[in-house]
Amino acid sequence: MKILCVTAHPDDESVFAGGTLALLAGRGAEAGILCCTRGEGGEAGEPPLCTRAELGTVRTEELRCAARALGCAAVDFLPFRDPDVGPDNALHAFAGSAEEVMARMMDYFTAAKPDAVITHGSSGEYGHPGHRLAHRACVEAARRSGVPVLYSFSADHADHPRKQSANRNDPADFVVEIGPAFEQKLAAMACHRTQIALFVRKASADAGRPVPLRDVIRRLESFHRVFPRDPKPSDGRDIVALLGEFLAPLRRDGEA
Repeated sequence: MKILCVTAHPDDESVFAGGTLALLAGRGAEAGILCCTRGEGGEAGEPPLCTRAELGTVRTEELRCAARALGCAAVDFLPFRDPDVGPDNALHAFAGSAEEVMARMMDYFTAAKPDAVITHGSSGEYGHPGHRLAHRACVEAARRSGVPVLYSFSADHADHPRKQSANRNDPADFVVEIGPAFEQKLAAMACHRTQIALFVRKASADAGRPVPLRDVIRRLESFHRVFPRDPKPSDGRDIVALLGEFLAPLRRDGEA
């Protein structure tokens, strides 16, 4: 069973789906990561751990480190550059159109033949233009390539641990308590050394004191099943049933 997580930047895989990827890999799935960029436009750490020119190379290795921590079998990249953050922390998409990204993804999906894909939500979590672009391109590329199942992460639900990054138009079909894989997720996020200051900055500001990485990691991961909405077995392999072993269905208010 091949599960592919498609993200815009290194670290998105660990922040939003790291525990689930580790659980999938632990259940015998071949989990992989496809990243659209190498994070060249992000932060370099506080104090900086590398020059701006070196950042893409450093973050490439950080993602490979995170993948090992999560038990992912492979890491690949699309040839897009992450744009630099603009004035007033303005964020930008990494390509001019979803079509050019979609074409690259279709080539990859056709060759890799994933059984299920996990990617960004429709709102780009906190509205990041690169995340929204990755979502649009991935949904269409997956449909056209015949990917059987597509999930988006950080789906909205009542107990979402970071409401500001919930995709409000993507109601959660599954909420995962990642406790058994928490240490793996922590190790994966610690691999992203250039981004640790970013991870803890807001939590520390809100708390009025330094907050360690362990305390800012979300222990619930949520997923919206983009398609199929009414899944059926394919060639004797019910992919959703496999995922459903540990992707416990969200209990809606009033349900028994």
